[in-house]
Amino acid sequence: MGRVVSREDLVRASAAARAEGRVVVFTNGCFDIIHRGHTQYLAEARALGDILVVGVNTDRSVRVLKGETRPIVPEDDRAHVLAALEAVDLVCLFDEDTPLELISAIVPDILVKGAGYERDTIVGADLIEEHGGKVVAIEELRGRSTRGIIAEILDSDRS
Repeated sequence: MGRVVSREDLVRASAAARAEGRVVVFTNGCFDIIHRGHTQYLAEARALGDILVVGVNTDRSVRVLKGETRPIVPEDDRAHVLAALEAVDLVCLFDEDTPLELISAIVPDILVKGAGYERDTIVGADLIEEHGGKVVAIEELRGRSTRGIIAEILDSDRS
């Protein structure tokens, strides 16, 4: 089971893992309402290396990205639920609008995003490739999204 760590602890843990020859995989997101699409995505990301690090947007940065009605679940709860997943080794909150500072701090071997992202829009992709790492896009599970779950809840509430 993973754990929620500070940025400083994440930098140390990532460096230690690489010193042991382990492959560090990084992904990030809001992970507002955890669902099957998330768990499948994270399991596939974890299978690419030896340690999966998940950067999680703080509540403030989620509001910037998704609007004032989000997040539904507070940042501390989102981080701890992710850390409890078998596929996840380390979770670190980040308050910036993008994960670039966090990615730059740990320079993972593999950067993972959903296949819905174009290579040119993946934050940190150039940095990872400049350091000899890989950028991997993982197919997302159709019909499984936080946006869809929220819409279903709102629709059922209106009925």
